[in-house]
Amino acid sequence: MAGSVSQRSASASFPWLIVICGCLIAALTFGPRSAMGFFQLPMLAEKGWDRTTFGLAMAIQNLLWGFGQPIFGAIADRFGTWRVLAMSGGLYALGLLLMASADSPTMLYIGGGVLVGLGVAAGSFGIVLSAFARNVPAERRSMVFGIGTAAGSAGMFLFAPISQGMIDAFGWSDTLVYMGIAMLLVPLLAIPLTGNSASGSVRQAEFEQSFGAALREAFAHRGFLLLTSGFFVCGFQVAFITAHFPAYLGDIGIDASYAVIALALIGFFNVIGSLASGVIGQRYPKPAFLALIYLARSVLVTAFLLIPQTPTTVIVFAIIMGLLWLSTVPPTNGLVAVMFGTRYLGMLGGIVFFSHQIGSFLGVWLGGYLYDQFGSYDPVWWLGVALGIFAAVVHWPIQEKPVERPALAPAE
Repeated sequence: MAGSVSQRSASASFPWLIVICGCLIAALTFGPRSAMGFFQLPMLAEKGWDRTTFGLAMAIQNLLWGFGQPIFGAIADRFGTWRVLAMSGGLYALGLLLMASADSPTMLYIGGGVLVGLGVAAGSFGIVLSAFARNVPAERRSMVFGIGTAAGSAGMFLFAPISQGMIDAFGWSDTLVYMGIAMLLVPLLAIPLTGNSASGSVRQAEFEQSFGAALREAFAHRGFLLLTSGFFVCGFQVAFITAHFPAYLGDIGIDASYAVIALALIGFFNVIGSLASGVIGQRYPKPAFLALIYLARSVLVTAFLLIPQTPTTVIVFAIIMGLLWLSTVPPTNGLVAVMFGTRYLGMLGGIVFFSHQIGSFLGVWLGGYLYDQFGSYDPVWWLGVALGIFAAVVHWPIQEKPVERPALAPAE
């Protein structure tokens, strides 16, 4: 009886301070890295580097973002979310400052690639959403995942015009310095997100399981492997667009102002898409929903490439792509929580996201490399279409149910 009352109390209360601060962190950490494409042309014009150089730096950033997330997720699960988020602010700030002063490709790779990548990893969606999951009951979890993802989308919406405006006013280097200073707000905002996997207002029966056993269980689970392989495609598609879309529009003769408008629209409609995704994922099967998202992306890109490309079609593309942009994140993280619970959610969600960032690495790097080889981004666009169909196929058979375990011991 007491347990029932406690559960109703947990459901009735909503951790607004945790959610608000987590959302601000998501916006602040996702915003600058989503605006990296605006720095490409002015940086390369001043430094004399080619697009492969910039593309490789951003590819390293995405790879380190993915490599670091399961590690930082495991640290947060064990030692607490605040420590990891504080580390994020420091690494992110240092990386942006080094990128601003880079006088060689190597320095660009270390600053804008390694350090910014690790900074984003330590302050990523997975870290913030894991803290949300520990404090929000399961019946509201998909919705709050959507809210957190939408906040990151809002960061993209805000930082697109802010970044371009600051580059025009202060230059690309000083803009990176100012953004680096802003990252020092993250440790302050993270104070309410204290605690680790053993804390939180929502406690659940959990299987007594070691770190290694959790990894073995996940990698032996067919649904987890399919989810991980499918999320690779999301990274490939969105990272390519984030890094290369401004340059692509310039290549096809569309004014640079439309690149700002397009990325801002993607960010704005991403807010709507992420919120809607959280609600839909709470009510309908997540695997089928994910399959439809990936299929819709492939159809959209195909239409965009085949019809005449004008400012109007760019805007329409940005709006629809924005609705689909990060709508994959709430149901993907939700599936991991459904299958394995929240105890190792930071680590397991990070592993899935690592696959996403391997895709991001290839999308960004191939975008620059194939452009320098063929003078066109078309091969990467079409590869993204094919991968979207692949992702739709692999998500369809995933079963949305908890992994079978011999017994559950209630957490004390």
